[in-house]
Amino acid sequence: EKCARKGTESTGRMLRQIIALCAAASAAAFAPGAGVLPKAGVRAATATSPRMAVFPGSFSDSVPFLKQPTNLDGTLVGDVGFDPLGFSNVADIKFLREAEIKHGRVAMLAAAGAIFQDLATDPGYTAMAGGAKMTALHDVMVEKGVMGQLLFWISFAELFGTIALFDTLEGKRAPGDFKFDPMGMGKKDMASMQLKEIKNGRLAMMGIGGMTHGYFITGKGPLELLGNFNN
Repeated sequence: EKCARKGTESTGRMLRQIIALCAAASAAAFAPGAGVLPKAGVRAATATSPRMAVFPGSFSDSVPFLKQPTNLDGTLVGDVGFDPLGFSNVADIKFLREAEIKHGRVAMLAAAGAIFQDLATDPGYTAMAGGAKMTALHDVMVEKGVMGQLLFWISFAELFGTIALFDTLEGKRAPGDFKFDPMGMGKKDMASMQLKEIKNGRLAMMGIGGMTHGYFITGKGPLELLGNFNN
């Protein structure tokens, strides 16, 4: 009986040791290697604010259970360390910022246009498109052959955008900077205006996506849908 008890105790100690070694190995798998952590001094608030994760290292301000992307060091306006898919690790950060600003601007125009269609209509537009909205308007324009002309002018604008992008990649131009500020809104506080543009652009990208999918499902514009939500 004593021998059996000793054998059981020995087996129990062995199992506890194995479990401890496995736990240590699992923790080591999440430990960052040399050169992975961001530079010291970047995002001082990160080191003092509470974190959800228990792994050592610097974590993102926007997604606190993911590591801070190494190429997002807080120098870009609106950078909160949000890059869960790791795009900043495989593409030039200046190219990514140029793309974000461009898509944000297009989305702001699209969201404003989608809302305006529910507020007012032009008689000429109604005669041509029959009151079609959103994606239905696209289909009407394709049938009437108008989209070819629109595509031509967009391609013309993209040509200049591509030339500007090369200047950005070479460090000769800030991403998204076309020197377009007819109202002089950026003269007093350019950084504040840039932050507002980034935030509104991000919101508009999500907004126009929601408006479009709402139209797919209901066939109603954004304001029309809100006004007749139960119908």
